Amino acid sequence: MEEKLNELKEIQGTLTDLGNASAVLNWDQETYMPPGGVESRGRALATLARMAQEIGTDEKVGKLIEELEPWAAEQDPDSDDARLIVVSRRGYDKAVKVPPEMVAERAMLTSQANAAWREAREKSDYSIFEPFMEKIVELNQRYADLFKPYDHAYDVLLDDYEPMMKTEDVKKIFAEIRPKQVELIEKIAASDQVDDRVLYKFYPEDAQIEMGDEICRAIGYDFKRGRQDKVHHPFSTNLGYGDQRITYRVDENFFNPYIFAALHEAGHAMYEQGIPKSLSRSILYGGTSLAIHESQSRLWENLVGRSQPFWEWYYPKLQQRFPEQTEGVSLEEFYKAINKVEPSFIRVEADEATYNLHIMLRLEIEIGLLEGSIQVSELPQVWNDRFESYLGIRPKNDAEGCLQDVHWSFGLFGYFSTYALGNLVSLQLWEKIKEDIPNLDSHIRKGEFGQLLTWLNEKVHAHGSKFYPQDLVQRITGEKINGDAYIRYLNKKFGDIYGL
Repeated sequence: MEEKLNELKEIQGTLTDLGNASAVLNWDQETYMPPGGVESRGRALATLARMAQEIGTDEKVGKLIEELEPWAAEQDPDSDDARLIVVSRRGYDKAVKVPPEMVAERAMLTSQANAAWREAREKSDYSIFEPFMEKIVELNQRYADLFKPYDHAYDVLLDDYEPMMKTEDVKKIFAEIRPKQVELIEKIAASDQVDDRVLYKFYPEDAQIEMGDEICRAIGYDFKRGRQDKVHHPFSTNLGYGDQRITYRVDENFFNPYIFAALHEAGHAMYEQGIPKSLSRSILYGGTSLAIHESQSRLWENLVGRSQPFWEWYYPKLQQRFPEQTEGVSLEEFYKAINKVEPSFIRVEADEATYNLHIMLRLEIEIGLLEGSIQVSELPQVWNDRFESYLGIRPKNDAEGCLQDVHWSFGLFGYFSTYALGNLVSLQLWEKIKEDIPNLDSHIRKGEFGQLLTWLNEKVHAHGSKFYPQDLVQRITGEKINGDAYIRYLNKKFGDIYGL
């Protein structure tokens, strides 16, 4: 069996190499590629996607998995090799339903759609992106149809990012936490408001990036295996073992967007940097799901980066770097400013109390588009109406409305829910971390993050994608994904800040 296992691993290594090549091309398109390269880049990505699909769905792969399954059943069920066969079976059974031509079509379409989205966002003109959005919705509908019968077409898309999770599961979780978050937001709105003027001063881009580099290094992001580059919409990407990159955008007149995005993307990259080399070039390399990935990024962004102990460590350094901007502003005032709760238009800049409402809105819209109850031509109007219903404010233009996120230009339907699920998981993990490292706050106050990162490496990162997300969360915390810890956290943190 060892020969057959090695043959399967070599095929998966080839697929990993093709995926890494595609990731490099995508990263370059987002960072440095000139606009004139869109068409040829789309063709290159389509070719790589078709090749990978043809190799990965070859009958030989299915036969190898079938022959290895009885052997794997006799191994330690938690071993790398046993889990590789289980995960490979699931991945193969899904992949064979998708023709290579559709995979290539998606790669070509989304390459062009992303370029159109960037132009549309810059001009705040949805009509530029609308024809591509029509094709993306239609492609996702055809893709979902390949997996009939299903309980809901959205299940198919959600499963690509959150394995084994159903639409009804997500709706149920959201239904449980939404009224509790709304109640908290209403209490905060009735309280004395936080003064956040310190955040809206001039913070030079170069100085912000120097600050971000310093903080990302301190928390454990390895720049020998990564780098930062400027883009329209921040993201992290894995270009292969030892190459996990992060990106940023800067607003020189608003402090929050850069630093919290840097912490967020570094959290993603540190997850990938923590996966052992033994899993590289296999189907087990990478995060187990996007919710688990988001739990890592949101943990570093919010539970560390927006915490009082963190700024007890870094605020004196910030005052040295930006003396004029922080003059006369105490640590307590700054801490409250970065945690101000106020409905806002841009998801990535939303506070912790309102953030999940942004996600619930997107879930409703994606399901409506997939079902056909919302037409693509209606998207800006539907977005604005529902946004006003959810958050009490109405976007003034398409850029701060339905064009703010890059995801749909890449065809990523089913993705958004994982952000909110990641918030919930981050707090389930955080409560367990606090049990295991009771003096964690004192470490953070000193700028010492090694113990925390080691815990995450051992409990989360080391497994790669061996275990499905619900199983992994239960292994670590004893519970499946739920919002109880998150609601406790929100009520305690903002109760203290706003004196509730």
